Amino acid sequence: METLEFIIYPDGRVKETVTGIVGSSCQEVTAALEKQLGVVVDQQQTSDYYAQNKVQSATVVAQSSYSDW
Repeated sequence: METLEFIIYPDGRVKETVTGIVGSSCQEVTAALEKQLGVVVDQQQTSDYYAQNKVQSATVVAQSSYSDW
């Protein structure tokens, strides 16, 4: 489940935490929000940022035999 959490401090700072989004796509999700909020002072990537999407692939080997009966 993808979650964006915002903590707004009394001095106006906003802390944004993104969970459940794997890889750097979280930056695409939050770019418009960060643009509206103002200057980004600090970014810390979580383990989800460094994780890779699981891609399943299968290799199919087909063998056919031909016989002249």
